[in-house]
Amino acid sequence: MNRNVLFALSAAALFGASTPFAKLLVGDMSPVLLAGLLYLGSGVGLTLIRLVRDRGWHASGLPRAEWPWLLGAILFGGVLGPLALMFGLTSTSGSSASLLLNLEAVLTAAIAWLVFKENADKRIVLGMVAIVAGGVVLSWPSQSTSSADWVGPVLVGVACLCWAIDNNLTRKVSASDALFIAGSKGIVAGLVNSTLAVALGAQLPSMATVTATMAVGLLGYGFSLVMFVLALRGLGTARTGAYFSTAPFIGAAIALLVFGESTGLAFWVAAALMGLGVWLHLTETHEHEHDHEPLEHVHPHNHDAHHQHTHDSDWNGEGAHVHPHKHVVIRHSHGHFPDIHHRHGH
Repeated sequence: MNRNVLFALSAAALFGASTPFAKLLVGDMSPVLLAGLLYLGSGVGLTLIRLVRDRGWHASGLPRAEWPWLLGAILFGGVLGPLALMFGLTSTSGSSASLLLNLEAVLTAAIAWLVFKENADKRIVLGMVAIVAGGVVLSWPSQSTSSADWVGPVLVGVACLCWAIDNNLTRKVSASDALFIAGSKGIVAGLVNSTLAVALGAQLPSMATVTATMAVGLLGYGFSLVMFVLALRGLGTARTGAYFSTAPFIGAAIALLVFGESTGLAFWVAAALMGLGVWLHLTETHEHEHDHEPLEHVHPHNHDAHHQHTHDSDWNGEGAHVHPHKHVVIRHSHGHFPDIHHRHGH
């Protein structure tokens, strides 16, 4: 299996696994404060890991041209999305909100295909439809519920749109340090949600609960987002979003296996649909002659068919290394995804 696919599925697994654990914590604090502490656990934890990795604080190395993309991603994904969801949930049932949250994958793919002109063949579209259909089946209300005011569902849809924009903007910076990107988003989102919760009168729970919540956030939000950024780097936005859409199924499976929750026919129908979608994506082949335009960026790389540059400093030729490098015009043919080196038209 392609390692970038593993990154995407790992991101989905970590995020999906965090949901049943977060459910255990929601009774101890307000949902807004819970979201804030989860994000803070992600941001603070990843920042500390980055400090240890780099043996101190170093500049992010993010190119100046990419800062607007990152700031836009933080604004939409870390601020506007959570705010829209919070206000939407005040007048939307939980089952309806779960159903509406499947819009994120659809909107992510639509923006990638229509706005950023990412390639999508019939197999990828069918796979996306199957995965999203599985999410719809899994979150469909099991019993009749009263109709909610239209404002609530619209705001939940706005939250999905914000996160879809966030996903596409994050792809623009996915070649840069994934720890810095994910840590920055976690800290901003955590501070915004936590501050809002306190302003609304939320009370902090015990230190043990705060620590447990931030630990879940580091795993389910932090490491998950790092994996998501790495997947964006190698797969493009639509495919990464499709694989990530399996998170609800993974969360439900863990709730079933670990917490002994009951399941029914909908769970197995969703599993079959999502399995079909993942299979369609895994068996995709996309190969044609294509041109690489001149490009300059920074990311870990080996000297392969796309990296044949020289170095100003010594390098022993072993392992991946990181430095600013330029790509010259290349024309060749091979199997590829719409990754950071293949954003050409068709």
